[in-house]
Amino acid sequence: MSRPLLYKFRLYVADDAQNGVLAKINLAAICRAYLPDQHEIEIVDVLVEPNRALKDGIFMTPTLIKLAPSPVRRIVGTLSQTEVVLQAIGLEAVPV
Repeated sequence: MSRPLLYKFRLYVADDAQNGVLAKINLAAICRAYLPDQHEIEIVDVLVEPNRALKDGIFMTPTLIKLAPSPVRRIVGTLSQTEVVLQAIGLEAVPV
């Protein structure tokens, strides 16, 4: 039996700004519903690690980067439109 794909996400936020908080909540809910036990989420605060954000070309927050599986995708915003987020990361809108 093959292992399910592991989705790796990096979410760039700016401290506790409201949009970043919403993006964290929405991403966690999407992962719980559609990728249970199949995801890793890394949160990067651009105010703490500005050079990392610049290196990754992050100019707006919140920005989500789907690192794996390929292809790499970027989504800017609060991730509140579940259907749009799922389509952007290559998932069907059917919860597990």
